[in-house]
Amino acid sequence: MSGHARATAGLCCVSLVLLGAACSAGKPASGSKAAETAPAPVVTFADVTREAGIAFEHETGAFGKKYLPETMGAGCAFLDYDGDGRLDIFLVNSCPLARRKRSGPTLPALYRNRGDGTFENVTAKAHLAVESYGLGVAVGDYDNDGHPDIFLNALGLDHLFRNRGDGTFEDVTARAGVSDPAFGSSATFLDYDRDGFLDLFVCNYVAWTSETDLFCTLDGTHKSYCTPESYHGATNRLFRNRGDGTFEDVSKKAGIYNESGKSLGVVVFDHDGDGLPDIAVANDTQPNYLYRNNGDGTFREIGREVGIAFSEAGVARGAMGIDAADYDLSGRESLVIGNFSNEMVALYHNEGGNLYVDDAASAGIGPPSLLTLAFGTFFFDYDLDGLPDIFVANGHVEPDINAVQKDVTYAEKPHLFRNLSGGRFEETSPRAGTPFQRLIVARGAAAGDYDGDGDMDILLTTNGGPAYLLRNDGGNASSWLRVMLEGRKSARDAFGAELVLTVRGRTLRRDLRGASSYCSQSEKAVTFGLYSADKADSLEVTWPSGLKQAFHDLPARRAIAIVEGDETFRSVDALRASR
Repeated sequence: MSGHARATAGLCCVSLVLLGAACSAGKPASGSKAAETAPAPVVTFADVTREAGIAFEHETGAFGKKYLPETMGAGCAFLDYDGDGRLDIFLVNSCPLARRKRSGPTLPALYRNRGDGTFENVTAKAHLAVESYGLGVAVGDYDNDGHPDIFLNALGLDHLFRNRGDGTFEDVTARAGVSDPAFGSSATFLDYDRDGFLDLFVCNYVAWTSETDLFCTLDGTHKSYCTPESYHGATNRLFRNRGDGTFEDVSKKAGIYNESGKSLGVVVFDHDGDGLPDIAVANDTQPNYLYRNNGDGTFREIGREVGIAFSEAGVARGAMGIDAADYDLSGRESLVIGNFSNEMVALYHNEGGNLYVDDAASAGIGPPSLLTLAFGTFFFDYDLDGLPDIFVANGHVEPDINAVQKDVTYAEKPHLFRNLSGGRFEETSPRAGTPFQRLIVARGAAAGDYDGDGDMDILLTTNGGPAYLLRNDGGNASSWLRVMLEGRKSARDAFGAELVLTVRGRTLRRDLRGASSYCSQSEKAVTFGLYSADKADSLEVTWPSGLKQAFHDLPARRAIAIVEGDETFRSVDALRASR
């Protein structure tokens, strides 16, 4: 983020102890047929938050001092914590940054999906009523027991909640050895060493405490939120899962340790197609990172070499949310990164040969996103035509920004970009329904099919405001196939698996991954849009263990489960019934 009005995005909940102490041309899709050229289905999103029974307000902790963390908001996650096949919702919360009178603690929220379109708040019942200044959430079955666990990244001590499998969680942070007392942001689970156990990558932002807080101003008189340039960076952390319920901090050993970063977003993907998970990190006013996996337990940072570190003008931007997808059917995953206002969303196209080029302007997502400030950012196929579209959650960090920049506002509308094929997008926000016309101060964002109708819904959080559940209406007019993977030799969650589906001569690639976007996690199932096809011709799964499996004639409008090593797929319900 740059410019005197660029207020940094802060973090979520921290302990009082800590507080005291040049554009390229668009490219046609390669290696596969372009999308079918039929009229696009009419897809809108409806705000169903209230009718779903979700009543949540984020606490910024603000009390007049304009502390940096107050601007950061918090993330969210779709997960099936109780294994009933329905997506539940986890909402991260922050807490007051000073001692003051209040009615009670400010807590995260776990909402259980009842299966009838409504949710029940089970936070206390699930033993998750723990106050912290939370920011990011990552979900993963770190102990391979079949139950998703929750990692909460925070300002101050983090938390790892182990799922007991009986509807409750236990805080195993100290025992597991993953607590990091820094200014946390996003986090994600991955199996970087392919040993069958999920490791944990934790992003940290800047070295900030209430005692080191600086005075910054937009008008020369009144205090404003400082930009991240005002503070020293903080290193991210990589925790290796030992397989016995504990983790080892291998940040230095693995080549991750770097105190110059100011990291807000992370995505794990196989950037060079070698079968090993690489790590891309979105940094705020610092060069973005791309950690290439060397295959020997170490990484080499190559962001500058490959072209994702800077803008095409050679400037580090204010990067927040990040995701990866093969959006042009080239067989290679590219990156989308949400940036600060006056910087545009970046779309780093993977050219192959260790080279990325920012195609945002020519692809049609650059100009519409120039003035907005992006946080949650992800790919998803909202109209189920087989092509990954882009959602961007926007909201500024400085409430008074409009006084100094008349074209920039604090509350902003989200972006929805539909993939037109050939490397081009169009903004469809104006016709996507009322939620896309609403000005909000958005932060975290995730995608998932909470109502089980096949199309992808959106979960959205705001800074100091409510969470929103946006139901996709009309996406499932097209055909779809949902795939759940269960590892055996690979980690149970199978993060890092590659799925390649063929349908009517087109090849669609999806990778199964943990958390991405900004401080958030989308659902674990992989959704393929089949457009008008009544079946998929084939699906090849390459597991993290290296095992390859192929399946043929997969029916449309079905959710299937594939277990590593099993020769046939089955319905998700059938797999669940066999437990």
